[in-house]
Amino acid sequence: MITKLGEKFTDVFKKNMPDAFVFALILTLFTSVAAFFWVGAEPLKIISSWYEGFWMLLEFGMQMVLLVVTGYSIALSPLVEKGIDKLTLYIKTPRQVYYFVVLIGFLLSMISWGWVIIAAVFARELALRIRGINYPYLIACVYFSSIGWVTGLSSSIPLLLNTEKNYMITGGILSDTISTSYTLGSLLNFGMIILFLVFGPVLMLLLEPKKSEGNQLTDFLALDMAPKPKSIPEEAASFKLPFKAPSDQLNNSVLLQYCIALMGAVYIFYHFATKGPDLNLNIMIFTFVIVGLFLHKTPMRYGISMKRASGNIADILFQYPFYAGIMGIMTFTGLGRELGQLIASVATADTYPFFAYLLGGVVNFAIPSGGGEYAVIGPSVIEAVNNIGAGLSTEELTVMNARASMAIAYGEGLTNLLQPFFLLLLLPVMAKGIKIQARDIMGYLVIPFLLFFVLQITMVLWVPL
Repeated sequence: MITKLGEKFTDVFKKNMPDAFVFALILTLFTSVAAFFWVGAEPLKIISSWYEGFWMLLEFGMQMVLLVVTGYSIALSPLVEKGIDKLTLYIKTPRQVYYFVVLIGFLLSMISWGWVIIAAVFARELALRIRGINYPYLIACVYFSSIGWVTGLSSSIPLLLNTEKNYMITGGILSDTISTSYTLGSLLNFGMIILFLVFGPVLMLLLEPKKSEGNQLTDFLALDMAPKPKSIPEEAASFKLPFKAPSDQLNNSVLLQYCIALMGAVYIFYHFATKGPDLNLNIMIFTFVIVGLFLHKTPMRYGISMKRASGNIADILFQYPFYAGIMGIMTFTGLGRELGQLIASVATADTYPFFAYLLGGVVNFAIPSGGGEYAVIGPSVIEAVNNIGAGLSTEELTVMNARASMAIAYGEGLTNLLQPFFLLLLLPVMAKGIKIQARDIMGYLVIPFLLFFVLQITMVLWVPL
């Protein structure tokens, strides 16, 4: 029954959900109308805010592009292909693929949210080797696993709260930092991790579509009759001149590339030796670059791998600025702050975690960035919590602030399942060379969203820190 329900939701999304870019355009208009009627922003102010916001995610967008192409480049290396071939000796059935992809995706996302790209590469390669896998559903499994990042080492809100002189402190909203022992190290967060790792993979097994005919990766690839490309070493060799030339020696120099790669390896060691487990997008991308240099051995091979990995990144390049524009409207017109104040005003000592969670989920549609969203609504929520907890001890108030902040994070993470912003990170890898859209995938995520919504609401209300 649950499988049939999942398939019905998928049919509904296929018929009614527009392309991710159209989704962004509709959301832009909706946010603009809300800013006009709710906060009374003048049309020119709305348009100016949209324009200012348009450029707010340029750095982030470029990081996403590099994360995709450097991670995918690693997957194209002969060593990784051989490793995945060996894994298929143990992972042989579609059910095993669904289970382990979700589990591995959660574990990788908890290290750093961008590492879900590794799970995407792993899933695609398994789909090429194992028959009977419903490929749109497999993409949904990978995307589902990405929501676990809010419980892990790169969760932006708890890391911000533990940062000296953060804007919550300089703005007088908090008097001191909040240790990660109250957030990431809390009983609530460990309970959430167990929920993801134990229940998540089992749930996706229960939702497994009964039929895969016509939906396997090989079926989608069969529609493209282009000849199979040469291997990367073969293509690199084809560029050589018919006679010995210094340029060919440089293009195919292992020594030259390994010297540069060794410099990068030294810095990576230095970074973690001096800063500890400081995982951020920049060091992740840099690590991917250096690993790729080692695995592909020569400049020519690495260049070819990067060109192949860059063949499907258009959606990230032109859609992220539109989502950033929505973020600008929410931020610069005061719409986000007004929404935060409204919901915070009706919260009580018993219900504030629920409203914080709900607010985090709703605003995520307009500001699909945990840190960016918290900058807009976090101050209003924490001020409300401080008012509710007036007269309590510093320890009790810290616990309330930590719970409210984590509730925002959990709500923000879960509603990613209903909007395709971060799906754009996976599609350049998983949909390369085939025609699959967000509407083919998102329907499979409705039931996981509903079940996790109920479970997470229960946990943020009742599980102690």
